[in-house]
Amino acid sequence: MKHPASREFFAYWDGKRGDARAPDRSDIEPAAVRELLGDIFVLSCEAEAGYPFRVAGTRVCALLGRDVKDQSFASLFAAQSRHEIEEIIAVVADETLPAIAGLTATSPRGQVSHFELLLLPFNSRAHTPISLTGLLAPFETNHGAVSELTLTSWRYIHPPPQKIIPRALRKLAIARGFMVYEGLR
Repeated sequence: MKHPASREFFAYWDGKRGDARAPDRSDIEPAAVRELLGDIFVLSCEAEAGYPFRVAGTRVCALLGRDVKDQSFASLFAAQSRHEIEEIIAVVADETLPAIAGLTATSPRGQVSHFELLLLPFNSRAHTPISLTGLLAPFETNHGAVSELTLTSWRYIHPPPQKIIPRALRKLAIARGFMVYEGLR
């Protein structure tokens, strides 16, 4: 991750997930990341609708030149990048695997701007809609509203390997309070 905002949001998300693959959506406290809220968004994992925005920060909306709530995230991308970004979002949501991407966009004045996109999954629960969060951070400050985004690079962020726990401790963790011991009659 190159952008400081991406590193900060990822560190917060990583701390909230603990040993799980991802934190619950309710674990993310907006007050804890208040300086980043303008760059943060939440997407609904509805592929047929183009992964619409549920919430988008003010800097994200200003960057795109409009309020993007309920609008398709995938439609913000140029035709050649649209299929790839949809696949990346699907993997983030289905495999609970974070992703980081480099993007470019052109301003109305013809200036090319560079961005970093961070996509972070939430832990899915039964009977709740699947969603994910992310951060879109510009590297330049004087870009104004931009047109179509183009994907230039991306990678998945694999979780660190789990610590090896002795078998007896794993059994105790699974038992969670109620255990039957075999004994003699």
